[in-house]
Amino acid sequence: MARLTKNQKAALSKIEANKAYTLQDASSLVKELTNTKFDSSVDIDVRLGVDPRKANQMVRGIATLPHGTGKTVRVLVLCTPDKEQEAKDAGADYVGLDDYIAKIEGGWTDVDIIITMPSVMAKVGRLGRILGPRNLMPNPKSGTVTTEVGKAVNEVKGGKIDFKVDKTGIIHTSIGKASFSAEKIYENALEVLQVISKLKPSAAKGTYFKSIHISSTMSPGITIETKSVAGI
Repeated sequence: MARLTKNQKAALSKIEANKAYTLQDASSLVKELTNTKFDSSVDIDVRLGVDPRKANQMVRGIATLPHGTGKTVRVLVLCTPDKEQEAKDAGADYVGLDDYIAKIEGGWTDVDIIITMPSVMAKVGRLGRILGPRNLMPNPKSGTVTTEVGKAVNEVKGGKIDFKVDKTGIIHTSIGKASFSAEKIYENALEVLQVISKLKPSAAKGTYFKSIHISSTMSPGITIETKSVAGI
């Protein structure tokens, strides 16, 4: 087992063993545990009582964080010429079609989100083997295949995130930065958890929220008392 650094030991000493914290307390504590020189991401991990191998128990959704992600989101819009200005006006970082498709086929993927239109999905579809493994493939369910490209750009720039349960039954997503106030971390986390609650599959039996943890980059995880979370 790797030896703990001085900072890691100090962070662990602030967490009471076997204690589950309220979401409010954890949102404050995660800031105290963060000791990186950069502005760490704050993440939430939710283990669900679902079997994601079964199609009727897949959990995937979209949440708009009230205080954004704190990240600069680089957006590429692949669209027809008549939609280019709309995308640019909304703040897209890159706008085009064939030239960017060729660039991606050459290995370029320096973006965080790709938005496209139904009418050009035939062209974009062939990029699946490159974009799929990087979680960049546009998807109608996440709102990234749409005719309203300007609206979609505004949403992702404003804090819209999409998430899905992995094969082990866990949803992992970022909910902000350590520089956020504890209140902003709490409100972002609450929004994600309430959205996940509404997405409970009817086929899922037993306890839905198995466990919830909050952490920042390189910090230990903080266990959340599920019953302390309003609306789930």
